[in-house]
Amino acid sequence: QPLAAQAGLEVLRHGGNAFDAAIATAAVLNVVEPGSAGIGGDVFMLAWSAREHRLIAINGSGRAPAALTPQYLAAKGIKGHMPEHGIDSATVPGAVDAWDAILHRAGTKSFRELLQPAIDIAEQGFGVTQRIANDWIYGATILAGDADSVRTYLPGGAPPAPYAVFRNPDLALSFRALQRGGRDAFYKGEIAQAIVAKSKALGGTMTLDDLAHTHADWVEPITTRYHGYDIYELPPNTQGFAVLEMMNILEACAPKLGLDLAALGPASPQYWHLLVEAKKLAYADLYAHNADPGFSPVPVERLISKDHAASLCGRIDPKHAGAPDAHGDPVGGTVYLATADRWGNMVSFIYSIYDSFGSGVTVPGHGFVLNDRAALFSLDPASPNLLAGGKRPFHTLIPGFVMHEGQPWMAYGLMGGSQQAQGHMQVLVDMIDLGANPQAASDAARFTHAQATNTLRLESSLYDRVGAALAGMGHQVSADNGEDMGGYQAIRRDGEVYRAASDHRKDGQAAGW
Repeated sequence: QPLAAQAGLEVLRHGGNAFDAAIATAAVLNVVEPGSAGIGGDVFMLAWSAREHRLIAINGSGRAPAALTPQYLAAKGIKGHMPEHGIDSATVPGAVDAWDAILHRAGTKSFRELLQPAIDIAEQGFGVTQRIANDWIYGATILAGDADSVRTYLPGGAPPAPYAVFRNPDLALSFRALQRGGRDAFYKGEIAQAIVAKSKALGGTMTLDDLAHTHADWVEPITTRYHGYDIYELPPNTQGFAVLEMMNILEACAPKLGLDLAALGPASPQYWHLLVEAKKLAYADLYAHNADPGFSPVPVERLISKDHAASLCGRIDPKHAGAPDAHGDPVGGTVYLATADRWGNMVSFIYSIYDSFGSGVTVPGHGFVLNDRAALFSLDPASPNLLAGGKRPFHTLIPGFVMHEGQPWMAYGLMGGSQQAQGHMQVLVDMIDLGANPQAASDAARFTHAQATNTLRLESSLYDRVGAALAGMGHQVSADNGEDMGGYQAIRRDGEVYRAASDHRKDGQAAGW
């Protein structure tokens, strides 16, 4: 979002690095895209640290409150499926702790400096753009169920009209508390106490101990090589391994099927058929295995191996669509940003409260909503993603990174629930196989496939070109445009030059100086 991008740019202009800029940008995004992201949510980052000369990665996703268990929900009459909204859909927010950990390891500035642009915008207000106003409408029904949400986010009882000025002085107060007290203000101090009081008032389980014991984890990225490029993702509980598995399937199976993606090109139905079939196979593994590895082992090494990909080639019929097992597809509601600086740091950063306005529960006097990430737990006792206290849920958020010939090449991401991993695959193929520049990869038409219904939606220009042919191959095809195709951003380093890209499907800005 342009106001957020400009806040990050100002940090760079005043001597901050890419990590500092990412935090400042993220804070403003809480103000201007409150239905998508905020301090009531989670953060993941994958970044090249010039000082350490290596990739570093952080999992800042929250955990279920200790007392949030299947047994607790069953006693409330909740069985079969997790609540999609409300206090029992919220995990303990991980974002602020991740911000703090990132700045301590790799930043140069403090919350006092980096949160000030967000405070200024929250107090002075901003013009709500058409895209954000549309997202607000989606969340209005959820917000309407909570008096504090209505007071904060539905001025006059309704979502702000496009280009109305919206202010959130309560959120500014939260950021000022972080300026004074750091992350402890959120996890042990005044904000923690307000979160717990709100949870208790709604019959929830979150406690001061849950907040006090929250910590982000530095993790090792997972990787595979695709046509000479090293693609990196975060390990479970994220869906990152599905990206690597899809790329491996394309690399292993295209030659076996007598196909070449670069030669076929995107005007060919066969090109899209192969991408969709690779997606189905990888997502079948994703939904079968992904979970918090601290509770359930996830066979990542096997799933992202070249041998596993090769073993799946026989399941791709080059002339007919396959039928995957039906699994529910997570919804979207996220922001992604990338930053880079003069020293060579490159940051891929994603954060979210999950669905539009998350749980719909606003922390009174503090101007932010709690996430609804617990909705992605399972209540099936056989599932590795079964709800448990202290456990992290299946997570859709995935920042991406690519190395080439041992050097950082691209920080990129594509927000949008289950579209994220399949979107990563599509923009990578655009650039690596087809030679697209970062913006051309964004502008290119995309598809989104729903595993649960085995339906395939193509952007209208693509549908007009190949839709009938794909339908003839057995795909259930329809035309669709806009937000369901996800929102992509990227910064790519080509020699001494950074090239940036921003998706036309949502608010965004590629900015530099």
